[in-house]
Amino acid sequence: MSTEEFYGTGRRKNAVARTRVTSGTGRILVNGRPFDEYFPRASLQQVIQQPLTLLNLLGKYDVKANIAGGGVSGQAEALRHGIARALLQVDPELRPQLKKAGYLTRDARKKERKKYGQRGARARFQYSKR
Repeated sequence: MSTEEFYGTGRRKNAVARTRVTSGTGRILVNGRPFDEYFPRASLQQVIQQPLTLLNLLGKYDVKANIAGGGVSGQAEALRHGIARALLQVDPELRPQLKKAGYLTRDARKKERKKYGQRGARARFQYSKR
């Protein structure tokens, strides 16, 4: 029994999710753990399942993912991006739906670096006139 695997890489902020989608029962494993254990917050679980629920494929595919870097929110959105890219390999005709929902677009926003002579990226040190 050889099941075909479809790969997708998702990125968000500093998080990178390498995902494998296979036909199965709808089990999602993240770093070897069930995704509801890895992401205990319900809102993040919903974010991860968005591409599958949009296409009515929630119980039809198993997802295995390795995620590194970033925080929990960035990791969840990176996983969503990876799942959407892998589903695109499963069936290229899903592209218009995924693109319209915005799941194929890489969110390029990152934390801006701190500048020298300033307190933060944009914030300046307090100025005292006298």
